[in-house]
Amino acid sequence: MLKFVKNHMESIEGIASYPMISLLIFFVFFVLLFWWVFTATKAHIKEMAELPLDNDQQNKL
Repeated sequence: MLKFVKNHMESIEGIASYPMISLLIFFVFFVLLFWWVFTATKAHIKEMAELPLDNDQQNKL
């Protein structure tokens, strides 16, 4: 089965660019995520951390 997939993938033109594009998207996503984490204000982080414990705004179903 692996031989079939490998032979099929080798027949596709430009297939080598997809792993590089995927790596670039992965890298950019995590760089932006780290940037957001380090630039987030302490007040915003505290507000988000306490959100599940907030009893004042309960949703009634």
